[in-house]
Amino acid sequence: MVLNFIKETIFLLMTTVGTLGNIAVSVNYMCSWWGGPEKKNIHLILIHLALANIIILLAKGLPKTIAAFGLRSFLDDIGCKIIVYLERVARGVSICTSSLLTVVQAIIISPRASGWRRLRPQSAWHILPFFSFFWILSALISMNLIQSITSTSLNISQFKNGDSYCYLMLESQKIKWIVLPLMVLRDAVFQGAMGGASGYMVLLLHKHHQHVLHLQNSKLLYRTPPELRAAQSVLLLMLCFVFFYWADCAFSLFLSLSLVNNSLTVNIHKLITLGYATVSPIVLIHRDRLLAECWHAHWEHSRNYFSHFSVQ
Repeated sequence: MVLNFIKETIFLLMTTVGTLGNIAVSVNYMCSWWGGPEKKNIHLILIHLALANIIILLAKGLPKTIAAFGLRSFLDDIGCKIIVYLERVARGVSICTSSLLTVVQAIIISPRASGWRRLRPQSAWHILPFFSFFWILSALISMNLIQSITSTSLNISQFKNGDSYCYLMLESQKIKWIVLPLMVLRDAVFQGAMGGASGYMVLLLHKHHQHVLHLQNSKLLYRTPPELRAAQSVLLLMLCFVFFYWADCAFSLFLSLSLVNNSLTVNIHKLITLGYATVSPIVLIHRDRLLAECWHAHWEHSRNYFSHFSVQ
């Protein structure tokens, strides 16, 4: 009974904190986008990532929280298909957007003489097509779930239990061997781009650190550019992503090979699947001082607005 209460509390806490955190991130970056002196494309990517994380938390964390409190058959068949499908699509979009975030940030901090600078997006119109591509790609790869998922309220025993509120029906081998390689290929390509961009940023940050040490030895004052501070935040975000992604893969593999249904392992796996969506906004809020920046941008915008009317 005590363990169930702890599980219920953790699910509720992660869902609530993660959702509110991602909403705060999206609202603050919207403030920076519309109220700031310059519109940064990296903020648009972070808003999109927060949106994907919110969908993951609401589609997966909220039903799991409700199910943990005993309402196990609250979704009908159509509702179950929509919830699970949205969560899987949003998970794919989160992976793709995290990769795009890392690549764009690496291009932004690349030296001016580097050829990568020519790939720097100049406006939001260069970023928005990527978002559409991510949603379409993830939606097509996850189409099999529409047929494979059904509600537990049907109470059909031959279905394989995937969640406490939805069942995953056994798929045909043909469909499985079409969908699984596509998912693996998508994740491998985007994580490969993420890893290459992260390694490039680590190299640039190391060179910058050596430069700072040289200036300190020369007793010269030097402030870290905001682009490099943003790169440090993105790298920390990617470390969180890699940890939760591979922990999710490891637990999924263990559960699929295990002959015994260990409830503790299952519950830990469920918490890990919500980890990145919950932790990522906390990292951004702590590293980038988003609330302070948003209020500053709002204050400057309001002051300029009223000063304009006072002059008239």
